[in-house]
Amino acid sequence: MRVMAVDYGDERTGVAFSDVMGILVGETFVIKEWNLQTLAEKLAQTAVEHEVQTIVIGNPKNMNGTEGPRAEKSRALAQLVFEKTGIEPVMWDERRTTVDAHRILSENRKFGRKRKELVDAVAASLILEGYLGTIR
Repeated sequence: MRVMAVDYGDERTGVAFSDVMGILVGETFVIKEWNLQTLAEKLAQTAVEHEVQTIVIGNPKNMNGTEGPRAEKSRALAQLVFEKTGIEPVMWDERRTTVDAHRILSENRKFGRKRKELVDAVAASLILEGYLGTIR
């Protein structure tokens, strides 16, 4: 069961895939896209190409557990992805994933432009890792 995780951002969206057994985090990359419709199409195409059975989309809740405008945007993306793939995305609490991604990149001496290009992919891998941990 291959799983795709998505860390949605206004400029860059991180994507991570599990292995075919749905156990390990594998490939990660970033899609640079500002248009929500186009992003949903690219994610749907990517899901088909990678034979994904489950899509997990980060749900950026506030630290107190409430949802704000970013969560609404993520839900809108989830709805579009569902319409294009027929796969109902799992909304995953992604609190602190971006903070943790920055910490991981700092510990590995990735700064500046290199960090900016990687942080969303690392955040997507953290979302995927968390999800995979719950289904094992």
